[in-house]
Amino acid sequence: MAANLLVEAAIIAAATAAIWKGSEWLEMASERLAAHYGLPDVVQGAIIVAIGSSFPELATVVVAALDGSMPLGVGAIVGSAIFNVLVIPAAAGILTGGDVDSNRTLVYKEAQFYMLAVSVLLITFALAVIYYPGEASLSGVVTRPLAVIPLALYGLYVFIQYQDTADHQHDTGGEDGVAVRRQWLFLLAGLAVILVAVENLVHSVGVIGQAAGADEFLLGVTILAAATSLPDTLVSVRAARDNRGVTSLANVLGSNTFDLLVAIPAGVLLVGAWTVDFAMAVPMFGVLTAATVLLFTTLRTDLALSTVESYALLGTYLAFVAWVVAETVGAIGGVLPSG
Repeated sequence: MAANLLVEAAIIAAATAAIWKGSEWLEMASERLAAHYGLPDVVQGAIIVAIGSSFPELATVVVAALDGSMPLGVGAIVGSAIFNVLVIPAAAGILTGGDVDSNRTLVYKEAQFYMLAVSVLLITFALAVIYYPGEASLSGVVTRPLAVIPLALYGLYVFIQYQDTADHQHDTGGEDGVAVRRQWLFLLAGLAVILVAVENLVHSVGVIGQAAGADEFLLGVTILAAATSLPDTLVSVRAARDNRGVTSLANVLGSNTFDLLVAIPAGVLLVGAWTVDFAMAVPMFGVLTAATVLLFTTLRTDLALSTVESYALLGTYLAFVAWVVAETVGAIGGVLPSG
């Protein structure tokens, strides 16, 4: 048994590395194509790069749903969202050695729309509990019609970004030296590598979770979330080091908006219905909301993220992980259900 678990752990490590490499191709191609077509920085970060770097999370939900482990996929999305708003900006701020620039568009459009996305998804879960109650108390069935609600909000988000793109003035020649066909091939290759890696990652995490008797949702919140969020971390740190702080931070918010409003509904549309444990979801969404408010506050102060604020975000995430681990092993009282 121990040998088998070591093999599964090795598969997780290898799959994470493959996700990183596939995401590197995907994000590189996305950035160059966005620059070639003359999109503004905020749209590059919030739509093009964000969707590219969020593909591992989307693939996780799809693979988990097909495998009958939808809670694992949803947990990965929620955990990734918490990781993204706390760890990625912190890493960008700490590793660049200076402030990461923000702007009013980022704070008053991207951050606030993302907070709206959190609220709408939680309302969707609440509607499921009210109108389609499950067998357990405080549970509800998220149906395909309910899944359309967050998808419709993402449609509005894309429309807003389209308007910003239409208003943006850029050079008609695009970025010089970009081999467009080659970049599209890199993008497709990245997608293929990520799909194969995620399938193995989800399977191995599920095997380890069953052996340890851990809740699927909590496994998704911790292990899968960290593994699938690595590409987002790398692209945001790289952008911050290139003095593109707005793109770096917009990638975080845009990725989370996509994950919450598209990835989770995509899983529901695929399997037809999913029973949500509201007692499990509310504490996690409470943490996500608090983390979002903290990030919003740090971005608004002087319209920049300082090194001290970056360490504060990182410390908050470490406290969150410690809380989840303590709850899982039963070291503290149960805010989270046991399974």
